[in-house]
Amino acid sequence: MRIDKYLKLSRLIKRRTLAAEACDQNRVFINGKFAKPSAEVKEGDIIEIHFGNSDAKVKVTSISEYVTKLASKEMYEIL
Repeated sequence: MRIDKYLKLSRLIKRRTLAAEACDQNRVFINGKFAKPSAEVKEGDIIEIHFGNSDAKVKVTSISEYVTKLASKEMYEIL
């Protein structure tokens, strides 16, 4: 799954366009490397997102194309 779509479905970032912009601005890393919006995400990957003054670091636990609001919290584990 693409990183921009994953960030939107997991509700780490509210909209896919914002997720793509964050990737283009080098604010998203997958396993320590800059991620383009089209980068693939797999289970077990570590994603780091830098939002202004705060940072988020999560581990991908599952990937699903269709996710409910409650199930979105199960897609990642906060580190």
